[in-house]
Amino acid sequence: MKKILFAGAEAMPFAATGGLGDVLGSLPAALSDTGECDVRVVLPLYESVSEDFRRKMKQEAVFNVRLSWREQYCGVWSLVRNGVTYYFLDNEYYFRRPSLYGYFDDGERYAYYCMAVMELMWRLGFYPDILHAHDWQAALTVVYLNCLYRSRPGYENIRTVFTIHNIEYQGQYDFSILGDVFALGENEHTLMENDGCINLMKAAIECADRVTTVSPRYAEEIRTAEYAHGLESSLNRNAQKLCGILNGIDYEYYDPEHDPAIAAPFTRRALSGKVRDKAAMQKECGLSVRRDVPMLSVISRLAAHKGLDLVEGCIDAIVSQNDIQFIILGRGEDRYERFFTDLQNRYPDRVRALIAYDRDLSKRVYAATDIFLMPSRTEPCGLSQMIASRYGAIPVVRETGGLFDSIKPYWSDEKGIHGNGFTFSGYRCEELRERTEAAISLWRDVPARRKLLSRIMQTDFSWNSSAGSYLELYRGL
Repeated sequence: MKKILFAGAEAMPFAATGGLGDVLGSLPAALSDTGECDVRVVLPLYESVSEDFRRKMKQEAVFNVRLSWREQYCGVWSLVRNGVTYYFLDNEYYFRRPSLYGYFDDGERYAYYCMAVMELMWRLGFYPDILHAHDWQAALTVVYLNCLYRSRPGYENIRTVFTIHNIEYQGQYDFSILGDVFALGENEHTLMENDGCINLMKAAIECADRVTTVSPRYAEEIRTAEYAHGLESSLNRNAQKLCGILNGIDYEYYDPEHDPAIAAPFTRRALSGKVRDKAAMQKECGLSVRRDVPMLSVISRLAAHKGLDLVEGCIDAIVSQNDIQFIILGRGEDRYERFFTDLQNRYPDRVRALIAYDRDLSKRVYAATDIFLMPSRTEPCGLSQMIASRYGAIPVVRETGGLFDSIKPYWSDEKGIHGNGFTFSGYRCEELRERTEAAISLWRDVPARRKLLSRIMQTDFSWNSSAGSYLELYRGL
Protein backbone atom coordinates (compact mmCIF):
# COMPACT_ATOMS: atom_id res chain seq x y z
CA MET A 1 0.00 0.00 0.00
CA LYS A 2 1.43 3.35 -1.04
CA LYS A 3 2.01 5.86 1.76
CA ILE A 4 1.05 9.43 0.87
CA LEU A 5 1.66 12.48 3.07
CA PHE A 6 -0.14 15.69 2.09
CA ALA A 7 1.32 18.98 3.30
CA GLY A 8 -0.87 22.06 2.94
CA ALA A 9 -2.01 25.09 4.87
CA GLU A 10 -5.75 24.36 5.04
CA ALA A 11 -8.37 21.64 4.71
CA MET A 12 -12.12 21.46 5.07
CA PRO A 13 -13.81 21.14 7.50
CA PHE A 14 -11.04 22.09 9.93
CA ALA A 15 -9.84 25.42 8.52
CA ALA A 16 -10.29 26.78 5.01
CA THR A 17 -10.47 30.02 3.06
CA GLY A 18 -10.85 28.77 -0.52
CA GLY A 19 -10.24 26.09 -3.12
CA LEU A 20 -7.09 24.69 -1.49
CA GLY A 21 -9.13 23.85 1.60
CA ASP A 22 -11.79 22.13 -0.50
CA VAL A 23 -9.17 20.03 -2.29
CA LEU A 24 -7.31 18.92 0.86
CA GLY A 25 -10.66 18.21 2.48
CA SER A 26 -11.79 15.80 -0.25
CA LEU A 27 -8.92 14.48 -2.42
CA PRO A 28 -7.21 12.55 0.44
CA ALA A 29 -10.49 10.77 1.25
CA ALA A 30 -11.03 9.91 -2.42
CA LEU A 31 -7.53 8.40 -2.58
CA SER A 32 -8.12 6.47 0.63
CA ASP A 33 -11.36 5.07 -0.80
CA THR A 34 -9.40 3.38 -3.61
CA GLY A 35 -7.87 1.04 -1.03
CA GLU A 36 -4.43 1.58 -2.57
CA CYS A 37 -3.13 4.31 -0.27
CA ASP A 38 -2.41 5.05 3.36
CA VAL A 39 -3.19 8.77 3.22
CA ARG A 40 -2.22 11.29 5.89
CA VAL A 41 -2.44 15.09 5.98
CA VAL A 42 -0.42 17.58 8.07
CA LEU A 43 -2.03 20.90 9.02
CA PRO A 44 -1.33 23.71 11.47
CA LEU A 45 -3.60 23.61 14.52
CA TYR A 46 -5.26 26.96 13.89
CA GLU A 47 -7.44 28.80 16.35
CA SER A 48 -10.40 28.20 14.01
CA VAL A 49 -10.28 24.41 14.45
CA SER A 50 -13.45 23.74 16.42
CA GLU A 51 -13.63 22.38 19.94
CA ASP A 52 -15.67 19.43 18.64
CA PHE A 53 -12.70 18.29 16.58
CA ARG A 54 -10.18 19.04 19.34
CA ARG A 55 -12.02 16.77 21.78
CA LYS A 56 -11.60 13.85 19.36
CA MET A 57 -7.85 14.34 18.86
CA LYS A 58 -5.14 12.10 20.23
CA GLN A 59 -1.71 13.43 21.19
CA GLU A 60 1.01 11.71 19.17
CA ALA A 61 4.25 13.51 20.03
CA VAL A 62 5.89 16.54 21.59
CA PHE A 63 9.24 17.86 20.37
CA ASN A 64 11.14 21.06 19.56
CA VAL A 65 11.63 22.34 16.02
CA ARG A 66 14.89 24.11 15.25
CA LEU A 67 14.61 26.89 12.64
CA SER A 68 17.88 28.81 12.28
CA TRP A 69 18.57 30.20 15.79
CA ARG A 70 15.01 29.52 17.04
CA GLU A 71 13.90 26.45 18.92
CA GLN A 72 10.11 26.20 19.14
CA TYR A 73 7.72 23.77 20.79
CA CYS A 74 5.65 21.49 18.55
CA GLY A 75 2.83 19.24 19.69
CA VAL A 76 1.38 16.72 17.26
CA TRP A 77 -2.27 15.72 17.53
CA SER A 78 -4.09 13.25 15.29
CA LEU A 79 -7.65 12.65 14.18
CA VAL A 80 -8.97 10.02 11.75
CA ARG A 81 -11.75 11.14 9.43
CA ASN A 82 -13.12 9.42 6.30
CA GLY A 83 -10.26 6.95 6.36
CA VAL A 84 -7.60 9.68 6.44
CA THR A 85 -5.27 10.44 9.35
CA TYR A 86 -4.92 14.18 9.94
CA TYR A 87 -1.98 15.49 11.96
CA PHE A 88 -2.28 18.92 13.56
CA LEU A 89 0.86 20.86 14.51
CA ASP A 90 0.29 22.75 17.74
CA ASN A 91 2.20 25.98 18.33
CA GLU A 92 0.08 28.80 19.72
CA TYR A 93 2.70 31.49 19.01
CA TYR A 94 2.41 30.85 15.27
CA PHE A 95 -1.10 29.52 14.79
CA ARG A 96 -3.41 30.73 17.56
CA ARG A 97 -4.52 33.78 15.57
CA PRO A 98 -7.90 35.01 14.28
CA SER A 99 -7.05 34.40 10.58
CA LEU A 100 -5.06 31.80 8.71
CA TYR A 101 -2.92 34.25 6.69
CA GLY A 102 -2.09 37.90 6.27
CA TYR A 103 0.50 38.39 9.02
CA PHE A 104 3.91 40.07 8.77
CA ASP A 105 5.65 36.85 9.81
CA ASP A 106 3.84 34.43 7.47
CA GLY A 107 7.18 33.44 5.96
CA GLU A 108 8.50 32.40 9.37
CA ARG A 109 5.22 30.72 10.35
CA TYR A 110 5.19 28.43 7.33
CA ALA A 111 8.94 27.81 7.42
CA TYR A 112 8.35 26.49 10.95
CA TYR A 113 5.42 24.42 9.65
CA CYS A 114 7.53 22.90 6.86
CA MET A 115 10.43 22.08 9.16
CA ALA A 116 7.97 20.50 11.60
CA VAL A 117 6.61 18.30 8.80
CA MET A 118 10.16 17.03 8.20
CA GLU A 119 10.72 16.37 11.90
CA LEU A 120 7.32 14.69 12.28
CA MET A 121 8.33 11.87 9.91
CA TRP A 122 11.07 10.41 12.08
CA ARG A 123 9.34 11.33 15.36
CA LEU A 124 6.31 9.23 14.33
CA GLY A 125 8.25 6.69 12.28
CA PHE A 126 6.13 7.48 9.22
CA TYR A 127 8.23 7.93 6.08
CA PRO A 128 5.90 8.39 3.10
CA ASP A 129 6.53 7.04 -0.37
CA ILE A 130 5.17 10.34 -1.70
CA LEU A 131 5.31 13.78 -0.09
CA HIS A 132 2.64 15.85 -1.84
CA ALA A 133 2.99 19.57 -1.04
CA HIS A 134 0.49 22.25 -1.96
CA ASP A 135 1.12 25.94 -2.77
CA TRP A 136 3.80 28.26 -1.40
CA GLN A 137 3.00 27.69 2.27
CA ALA A 138 4.14 24.05 1.96
CA ALA A 139 6.82 24.61 -0.70
CA LEU A 140 9.69 24.45 1.78
CA THR A 141 8.86 20.84 2.67
CA VAL A 142 10.15 19.85 -0.77
CA VAL A 143 13.17 22.16 -0.43
CA TYR A 144 14.07 21.02 3.09
CA LEU A 145 13.76 17.37 2.06
CA ASN A 146 16.20 17.83 -0.83
CA CYS A 147 18.62 20.24 0.84
CA LEU A 148 18.65 19.24 4.51
CA TYR A 149 17.11 15.79 5.06
CA ARG A 150 17.76 13.67 1.96
CA SER A 151 20.90 12.03 3.37
CA ARG A 152 19.22 10.94 6.61
CA PRO A 153 17.95 7.35 7.05
CA GLY A 154 14.30 7.05 6.06
CA TYR A 155 14.24 10.17 3.88
CA GLU A 156 16.38 8.93 1.01
CA ASN A 157 13.60 7.32 -1.07
CA ILE A 158 10.77 9.82 -0.56
CA ARG A 159 9.47 11.15 -3.90
CA THR A 160 7.84 14.56 -4.16
CA VAL A 161 4.88 16.17 -5.91
CA PHE A 162 4.26 19.92 -5.74
CA THR A 163 0.84 21.28 -6.72
CA ILE A 164 0.27 24.88 -7.78
CA HIS A 165 -3.27 25.96 -6.94
CA ASN A 166 -2.77 29.62 -7.84
CA ILE A 167 0.54 30.80 -9.26
CA GLU A 168 -0.17 34.40 -8.34
CA TYR A 169 0.81 33.68 -4.71
CA GLN A 170 4.43 32.51 -4.69
CA GLY A 171 5.97 33.27 -1.29
CA GLN A 172 8.42 36.06 -2.21
CA TYR A 173 10.88 37.49 0.32
CA ASP A 174 14.06 39.53 0.54
CA PHE A 175 17.33 37.59 0.54
CA SER A 176 18.34 39.14 3.86
CA ILE A 177 16.23 36.48 5.65
CA LEU A 178 17.49 33.42 3.73
CA GLY A 179 19.44 32.16 6.73
CA ASP A 180 17.74 33.98 9.58
CA VAL A 181 14.19 32.83 8.77
CA PHE A 182 14.43 30.00 6.26
CA ALA A 183 17.52 28.29 7.73
CA LEU A 184 19.20 28.00 4.32
CA GLY A 185 22.65 29.10 3.22
CA GLU A 186 24.46 30.56 0.24
CA ASN A 187 24.60 27.10 -1.37
CA GLU A 188 20.83 27.42 -1.86
CA HIS A 189 20.94 31.01 -3.18
CA THR A 190 20.55 30.08 -6.86
CA LEU A 191 17.84 27.53 -6.10
CA MET A 192 15.77 30.04 -4.11
CA GLU A 193 16.27 33.07 -6.40
CA ASN A 194 13.82 34.40 -8.94
CA ASP A 195 13.84 38.00 -10.19
CA GLY A 196 16.22 39.09 -7.45
CA CYS A 197 14.32 37.74 -4.45
CA ILE A 198 13.59 34.53 -2.59
CA ASN A 199 10.74 32.68 -4.30
CA LEU A 200 9.50 29.63 -2.39
CA MET A 201 7.26 28.37 -5.18
CA LYS A 202 10.08 28.56 -7.74
CA ALA A 203 12.36 26.55 -5.44
CA ALA A 204 9.71 23.84 -5.02
CA ILE A 205 9.22 23.66 -8.79
CA GLU A 206 12.95 23.07 -9.21
CA CYS A 207 13.18 20.46 -6.43
CA ALA A 208 10.00 18.43 -6.91
CA ASP A 209 9.94 15.19 -8.90
CA ARG A 210 6.59 16.17 -10.41
CA VAL A 211 4.75 19.51 -10.58
CA THR A 212 1.00 19.59 -11.05
CA THR A 213 -1.65 22.25 -11.43
CA VAL A 214 -5.37 21.99 -10.89
CA SER A 215 -6.42 21.75 -14.54
CA PRO A 216 -4.76 20.74 -17.83
CA ARG A 217 -5.47 24.11 -19.46
CA TYR A 218 -3.87 26.00 -16.55
CA ALA A 219 -0.76 23.83 -16.89
CA GLU A 220 -0.44 25.19 -20.44
CA GLU A 221 -1.29 28.77 -19.52
CA ILE A 222 1.28 29.14 -16.75
CA ARG A 223 4.11 28.43 -19.17
CA THR A 224 3.39 31.83 -20.73
CA ALA A 225 4.32 35.26 -19.42
CA GLU A 226 0.66 36.32 -19.43
CA TYR A 227 -0.26 33.83 -16.71
CA ALA A 228 2.99 32.82 -14.97
CA HIS A 229 3.60 35.95 -12.86
CA GLY A 230 7.32 35.72 -13.57
CA LEU A 231 7.78 31.94 -13.26
CA GLU A 232 7.52 31.02 -16.96
CA SER A 233 11.27 30.37 -17.29
CA SER A 234 11.31 27.92 -14.38
CA LEU A 235 8.17 26.16 -15.59
CA ASN A 236 9.43 25.82 -19.15
CA ARG A 237 12.77 24.56 -17.90
CA ASN A 238 10.85 21.89 -15.92
CA ALA A 239 8.12 21.29 -18.50
CA GLN A 240 8.85 17.54 -18.64
CA LYS A 241 7.60 17.09 -15.07
CA LEU A 242 4.57 19.45 -15.33
CA CYS A 243 0.99 18.28 -15.81
CA GLY A 244 -2.54 19.40 -14.98
CA ILE A 245 -5.20 17.32 -13.21
CA LEU A 246 -8.67 18.81 -12.93
CA ASN A 247 -10.01 19.16 -9.39
CA GLY A 248 -13.27 17.60 -8.34
CA ILE A 249 -15.83 18.50 -5.69
CA ASP A 250 -17.06 16.62 -2.63
CA TYR A 251 -20.23 14.88 -3.80
CA GLU A 252 -21.38 14.20 -0.25
CA TYR A 253 -21.08 17.82 0.85
CA TYR A 254 -22.53 19.20 -2.40
CA ASP A 255 -25.55 16.95 -2.82
CA PRO A 256 -28.91 18.55 -3.69
CA GLU A 257 -30.71 15.30 -2.89
CA HIS A 258 -29.58 15.29 0.76
CA ASP A 259 -28.37 18.81 1.49
CA PRO A 260 -29.73 20.07 4.85
CA ALA A 261 -28.83 23.67 3.97
CA ILE A 262 -31.40 24.01 1.16
CA ALA A 263 -35.17 24.33 1.37
CA ALA A 264 -36.11 21.25 -0.67
CA PRO A 265 -34.16 18.29 -2.07
CA PHE A 266 -34.09 17.53 -5.79
CA THR A 267 -32.41 15.37 -8.42
CA ARG A 268 -32.03 15.64 -12.19
CA ARG A 269 -35.02 13.33 -12.59
CA ALA A 270 -37.18 15.21 -10.05
CA LEU A 271 -36.59 18.96 -10.29
CA SER A 272 -39.73 20.10 -8.48
CA GLY A 273 -37.63 20.65 -5.35
CA LYS A 274 -35.47 23.14 -7.23
CA VAL A 275 -38.60 25.18 -7.99
CA ARG A 276 -39.30 25.30 -4.25
CA ASP A 277 -35.68 26.27 -3.53
CA LYS A 278 -36.02 29.14 -5.97
CA ALA A 279 -39.22 30.33 -4.33
CA ALA A 280 -37.62 30.09 -0.89
CA MET A 281 -34.66 32.22 -2.02
CA GLN A 282 -36.98 34.78 -3.60
CA LYS A 283 -38.83 35.07 -0.29
CA GLU A 284 -35.58 35.23 1.68
CA CYS A 285 -34.29 38.06 -0.52
CA GLY A 286 -37.57 39.93 -0.83
CA LEU A 287 -37.93 39.32 -4.58
CA SER A 288 -41.20 38.49 -6.29
CA VAL A 289 -41.97 34.78 -6.11
CA ARG A 290 -42.11 33.92 -9.80
CA ARG A 291 -41.19 30.63 -11.41
CA ASP A 292 -41.56 32.08 -14.92
CA VAL A 293 -38.42 34.28 -14.74
CA PRO A 294 -34.88 32.90 -14.78
CA MET A 295 -32.75 33.63 -11.74
CA LEU A 296 -29.16 34.54 -12.61
CA SER A 297 -26.41 34.54 -10.02
CA VAL A 298 -22.75 35.20 -9.34
CA ILE A 299 -21.12 33.65 -6.26
CA SER A 300 -17.58 34.91 -6.03
CA ARG A 301 -14.90 36.80 -4.23
CA LEU A 302 -15.45 40.32 -5.55
CA ALA A 303 -12.16 40.84 -7.38
CA ALA A 304 -11.25 41.99 -10.89
CA HIS A 305 -9.63 38.72 -12.00
CA LYS A 306 -12.97 36.98 -11.38
CA GLY A 307 -14.33 38.85 -14.40
CA LEU A 308 -16.49 41.22 -12.40
CA ASP A 309 -15.42 44.13 -14.58
CA LEU A 310 -17.16 42.28 -17.45
CA VAL A 311 -20.27 41.80 -15.33
CA GLU A 312 -20.07 45.48 -14.38
CA GLY A 313 -19.96 46.41 -18.06
CA CYS A 314 -23.06 44.51 -19.19
CA ILE A 315 -25.29 43.57 -16.26
CA ASP A 316 -27.27 46.83 -16.41
CA ALA A 317 -28.24 46.07 -20.01
CA ILE A 318 -29.04 42.43 -19.23
CA VAL A 319 -31.27 43.35 -16.27
CA SER A 320 -33.02 46.26 -17.98
CA GLN A 321 -33.73 44.46 -21.27
CA ASN A 322 -34.65 40.98 -20.01
CA ASP A 323 -37.30 39.79 -17.58
CA ILE A 324 -34.93 38.20 -15.06
CA GLN A 325 -33.82 38.26 -11.45
CA PHE A 326 -30.16 38.60 -10.47
CA ILE A 327 -28.36 37.76 -7.21
CA ILE A 328 -24.72 38.37 -6.44
CA LEU A 329 -23.20 36.84 -3.31
CA GLY A 330 -19.72 37.66 -2.07
CA ARG A 331 -17.35 40.12 -0.46
CA GLY A 332 -14.22 41.79 -1.77
CA GLU A 333 -13.07 45.01 -3.33
CA ASP A 334 -14.99 48.11 -2.25
CA ARG A 335 -15.48 49.13 -5.87
CA TYR A 336 -17.56 46.04 -6.63
CA GLU A 337 -19.41 46.01 -3.34
CA ARG A 338 -20.53 49.58 -4.05
CA PHE A 339 -21.39 48.85 -7.68
CA PHE A 340 -23.64 45.88 -6.96
CA THR A 341 -25.28 47.61 -4.01
CA ASP A 342 -26.06 50.53 -6.31
CA LEU A 343 -27.38 48.10 -8.95
CA GLN A 344 -29.81 46.73 -6.36
CA ASN A 345 -30.92 50.27 -5.50
CA ARG A 346 -31.63 50.95 -9.17
CA TYR A 347 -33.49 47.66 -9.72
CA PRO A 348 -34.99 46.83 -6.31
CA ASP A 349 -37.55 44.46 -7.81
CA ARG A 350 -34.96 42.43 -9.78
CA VAL A 351 -31.53 42.56 -8.12
CA ARG A 352 -30.16 41.53 -4.75
CA ALA A 353 -26.58 42.23 -3.68
CA LEU A 354 -25.73 39.93 -0.77
CA ILE A 355 -22.45 41.45 0.42
CA ALA A 356 -21.59 38.55 2.66
CA TYR A 357 -20.36 35.03 2.41
CA ASP A 358 -21.19 31.85 4.22
CA ARG A 359 -21.32 28.34 2.85
CA ASP A 360 -24.92 27.53 3.73
CA LEU A 361 -26.18 30.73 2.11
CA SER A 362 -24.12 29.99 -1.00
CA LYS A 363 -25.69 26.53 -1.27
CA ARG A 364 -29.17 28.04 -1.04
CA VAL A 365 -28.28 30.43 -3.87
CA TYR A 366 -26.82 27.61 -5.99
CA ALA A 367 -29.98 25.56 -5.46
CA ALA A 368 -32.19 28.48 -6.52
CA THR A 369 -30.10 29.57 -9.52
CA ASP A 370 -31.15 28.92 -13.11
CA ILE A 371 -28.13 30.49 -14.86
CA PHE A 372 -24.71 30.87 -13.22
CA LEU A 373 -22.20 33.44 -14.47
CA MET A 374 -18.44 32.87 -14.11
CA PRO A 375 -16.55 35.06 -16.62
CA SER A 376 -13.11 34.88 -14.97
CA ARG A 377 -10.05 36.53 -16.45
CA THR A 378 -7.99 33.70 -14.93
CA GLU A 379 -9.23 30.58 -13.16
CA PRO A 380 -6.73 27.83 -12.28
CA CYS A 381 -9.54 25.32 -11.83
CA GLY A 382 -12.68 26.84 -10.38
CA LEU A 383 -15.13 24.88 -8.28
CA SER A 384 -18.15 27.18 -8.47
CA GLN A 385 -19.04 26.12 -12.03
CA MET A 386 -18.98 22.48 -10.87
CA ILE A 387 -21.11 23.17 -7.80
CA ALA A 388 -23.60 25.20 -9.86
CA SER A 389 -23.87 22.32 -12.35
CA ARG A 390 -24.41 19.84 -9.53
CA TYR A 391 -27.30 22.03 -8.30
CA GLY A 392 -28.96 22.28 -11.71
CA ALA A 393 -27.82 25.71 -12.93
CA ILE A 394 -26.75 26.43 -16.50
CA PRO A 395 -23.14 27.74 -16.40
CA VAL A 396 -21.98 30.67 -18.53
CA VAL A 397 -18.17 30.76 -18.37
CA ARG A 398 -15.12 32.17 -20.09
CA GLU A 399 -12.81 29.62 -21.73
CA THR A 400 -9.83 29.85 -19.40
CA GLY A 401 -8.07 27.43 -17.04
CA GLY A 402 -10.32 24.86 -15.44
CA LEU A 403 -13.43 26.55 -16.83
CA PHE A 404 -12.27 25.51 -20.31
CA ASP A 405 -11.64 21.94 -19.13
CA SER A 406 -14.92 21.49 -17.26
CA ILE A 407 -17.57 23.37 -19.28
CA LYS A 408 -17.99 22.69 -22.99
CA PRO A 409 -20.19 24.83 -25.28
CA TYR A 410 -23.81 23.82 -25.79
CA TRP A 411 -25.08 23.08 -29.30
CA SER A 412 -27.61 20.71 -30.83
CA ASP A 413 -28.07 18.79 -34.05
CA GLU A 414 -30.13 15.87 -35.31
CA LYS A 415 -28.16 13.54 -33.02
CA GLY A 416 -29.11 15.49 -29.90
CA ILE A 417 -27.50 18.05 -27.64
CA HIS A 418 -23.81 18.54 -26.95
CA GLY A 419 -21.86 20.38 -24.29
CA ASN A 420 -22.86 21.33 -20.76
CA GLY A 421 -23.03 25.13 -20.71
CA PHE A 422 -22.42 28.38 -22.56
CA THR A 423 -18.84 29.56 -23.13
CA PHE A 424 -16.99 32.47 -24.70
CA SER A 425 -13.31 33.05 -25.40
CA GLY A 426 -12.63 36.79 -25.61
CA TYR A 427 -12.43 38.94 -22.51
CA ARG A 428 -15.20 41.28 -23.67
CA CYS A 429 -18.47 42.49 -22.12
CA GLU A 430 -20.23 41.93 -25.43
CA GLU A 431 -19.38 38.24 -25.44
CA LEU A 432 -20.54 37.73 -21.87
CA ARG A 433 -23.81 39.51 -22.60
CA GLU A 434 -24.46 37.56 -25.82
CA ARG A 435 -23.83 34.16 -24.19
CA THR A 436 -25.90 35.09 -21.12
CA GLU A 437 -28.84 36.14 -23.25
CA ALA A 438 -28.47 32.94 -25.28
CA ALA A 439 -28.73 30.99 -22.02
CA ILE A 440 -31.80 33.02 -21.03
CA SER A 441 -33.39 32.22 -24.38
CA LEU A 442 -32.73 28.51 -23.98
CA TRP A 443 -34.09 28.56 -20.42
CA ARG A 444 -37.42 29.84 -21.76
CA ASP A 445 -37.60 26.85 -24.14
CA VAL A 446 -38.80 24.36 -21.52
CA PRO A 447 -38.15 21.07 -23.42
CA ALA A 448 -34.64 22.22 -24.43
CA ARG A 449 -33.97 23.42 -20.88
CA ARG A 450 -34.94 20.06 -19.37
CA LYS A 451 -32.67 18.16 -21.76
CA LEU A 452 -29.71 20.43 -21.08
CA LEU A 453 -30.23 20.37 -17.30
CA SER A 454 -30.32 16.59 -17.34
CA ARG A 455 -27.03 16.56 -19.25
CA ILE A 456 -25.44 19.17 -16.99
CA MET A 457 -26.41 17.33 -13.81
CA GLN A 458 -25.04 14.05 -15.20
CA THR A 459 -21.58 15.57 -15.73
CA ASP A 460 -19.22 13.83 -13.32
CA PHE A 461 -17.34 16.42 -11.26
CA SER A 462 -16.62 14.00 -8.41
CA TRP A 463 -13.08 13.12 -7.35
CA ASN A 464 -13.32 9.64 -8.90
CA SER A 465 -11.58 10.49 -12.16
CA SER A 466 -9.10 12.93 -10.60
CA ALA A 467 -8.11 10.52 -7.84
CA GLY A 468 -7.34 7.93 -10.51
CA SER A 469 -5.12 10.43 -12.31
CA TYR A 470 -3.19 11.14 -9.10
CA LEU A 471 -2.74 7.42 -8.50
CA GLU A 472 -1.24 7.08 -11.98
CA LEU A 473 1.07 10.00 -11.21
CA TYR A 474 2.18 8.38 -7.94
CA ARG A 475 2.77 5.03 -9.63
CA GLY A 476 4.97 6.76 -12.19
CA LEU A 477 7.22 7.92 -9.35
